[in-house]
Amino acid sequence: MMGTAMATETAERGDASGDRALDLDFAAGVEGSLEGLYRSASALVYTLALRSLGDASEAEDVTQQTFVAAWRGRDGYDPTRGSARGWVVGIAKRRIADALAARARESRRLEAVKDEPVVAVADPLEREAERIMVRGEVESLGPPRSTIVSLAFFEGRTHEQIAEHLRMPLGTVKSHLRRSLMALRQGLEAADASL
Repeated sequence: MMGTAMATETAERGDASGDRALDLDFAAGVEGSLEGLYRSASALVYTLALRSLGDASEAEDVTQQTFVAAWRGRDGYDPTRGSARGWVVGIAKRRIADALAARARESRRLEAVKDEPVVAVADPLEREAERIMVRGEVESLGPPRSTIVSLAFFEGRTHEQIAEHLRMPLGTVKSHLRRSLMALRQGLEAADASL
């Protein structure tokens, strides 16, 4: 009985020293430390994101964004103030809040667009000019956004079909499409204002 308690205590100390080594390695940018941190904390980050967002694709995106942000911002991590795992969870919470805020903005934008009156275009030349202008704006988005928008609106493919065709996560396709529509709207509004 005594031997089991001592073995457990020794294993916990070993885990703690392993975590401490990972913290120091990550702060120093040692090769392989990001992978170690990912193995240690990705399940927790994904679970937090999934519970908050309720969408597996968005949770995958937030998890990926969290670890990319952690690696890029590792100079801001101080191992004397806490574990890298805890620091990454803090980043994840901010990314989740950002995703929820973006979702709310998109919902408000869609609500506003829904109430806008539809204007019929009678002149075929005007319709063709609009089509050319829209195509030009879509092409100006650049890849992969222009491809995603073209597949969605010119070919009528669903988000899932686009994700499968381009071998991208569904959440990434949705994010690109959402940002592209906002950019297109701004570009087309600017073009209308210049006429």
